[in-house]
Amino acid sequence: MSIDESHHRIAATLIEALPYMRRFKGETFVVKFGGHAMGSAELTRDFARDVVLLKQVGMNPIVVHGGGPQIKALLDKLAIQSSFVDGLRVTDAATVEVVEMVLAGKINKEIVAAIHEAGGRAVGLSGKDGKLLRARKLHRTKRDPGSSIEQILDLGFVGEPDHVDTAILDHLVTTDAIPVIAPVGFGEDGHTYNINADTAAGAIAAAVQARKLFMLTDVAGVLDGTGELIKTLTLGKARMMIQDGTIHGGMIPKVETCLAALEEGVRAAYIVDGRVPHAILLEVFTEEGVGTELLPGDRKPRE
Repeated sequence: MSIDESHHRIAATLIEALPYMRRFKGETFVVKFGGHAMGSAELTRDFARDVVLLKQVGMNPIVVHGGGPQIKALLDKLAIQSSFVDGLRVTDAATVEVVEMVLAGKINKEIVAAIHEAGGRAVGLSGKDGKLLRARKLHRTKRDPGSSIEQILDLGFVGEPDHVDTAILDHLVTTDAIPVIAPVGFGEDGHTYNINADTAAGAIAAAVQARKLFMLTDVAGVLDGTGELIKTLTLGKARMMIQDGTIHGGMIPKVETCLAALEEGVRAAYIVDGRVPHAILLEVFTEEGVGTELLPGDRKPRE
């Protein structure tokens, strides 16, 4: 590519992005960072640069992160056994200590450091800070195939958001700091609870009435029956696709989290492949985007 072609391409990119910068100035975006991108130093660096750029052009990103593989690695190192039910880690007293140590400690501070390295300012939080995430114990039931009797499964210290106190986030949004949140909450019973990062991100997005919710994952987005990416989905169509089995497996809880956020006032939600470099910027600042956009039904794509 010649210098002139390169300059024209850069200029075209900036021109395409400019209307979106104007449209979303002052708006809050909640971004769930997880999946294999968190295990890549290069993708973590790109992610940090993306959220710093969003902040610098006038938007207010809030990062919520997971850390399943890192938790597993430390549990294995400490010879602490753990099991899963419906994709949720059964969390006893020993396990929840490791979960909090990894999420609110190591991973949270690594993301904060990456944002600082990218030229931004970040504040690392857990859901216990400022009473941000109050949790209630999560219950799951399982039907015995022989007797058809439903059994209540005890997942230990696994929780779900009961209340989001936005006071600390409302303050940070007035500063140049980017909140980075570990999904560990506190219960009224005094216990610490491990909260699924997707669920925590959806609840926080609803509580702050975010303009957009981004779920970074390890697939291109929501796929149709032939395996092709669906660019835009309305709330009603997504529910139909869950019912008919087109949306299945681990994609169901992600989509349901997005739909719940939309029903609570979030204007748009996105399921995006976090392995794509600068996926957030491509989704925010281009007409086509790179993932699946989920809308309430009364919004135009990429509003």
